[in-house]
Amino acid sequence: MIKLTFCLRRRPDLSAEEFHRYWRDEHGPLIQTRAAALGIRKYQQVHTVDAPDLHRALQARNGGSPTPFDGIAEVWVEDLATFRVGDGTPRARQAARDLLEDEAKFIDLANSPMWLGEEIVFYDASGAVARLPETRD
Repeated sequence: MIKLTFCLRRRPDLSAEEFHRYWRDEHGPLIQTRAAALGIRKYQQVHTVDAPDLHRALQARNGGSPTPFDGIAEVWVEDLATFRVGDGTPRARQAARDLLEDEAKFIDLANSPMWLGEEIVFYDASGAVARLPETRD
């Protein structure tokens, strides 16, 4: 399983409230309607908690780290081939265009890094056992 991690910063013209409302109430449902075409197995949003004093303390702990992101989107797909083409149809290409167009409405895309990775779980309180991926050469 491959996970896209997308660290979101809101567009400068949006308040935090506007950003979170749009992401949750508009973009989330749009993902739901496009997920099958894109081969998305799971999508979740992690919204930054409104706790500026705690965030400043965490940044100070790290010697002045950057300000927190407004949130993180996590998208799981089966493999890299699926990530590249979804289900391979014109519908998948249109779905990808639709999502990018919508993201530009609320995300500062140029300042929102994203990357692909594989999860390695070392602890899960639910009792799941860690399973390391195969070593790559």
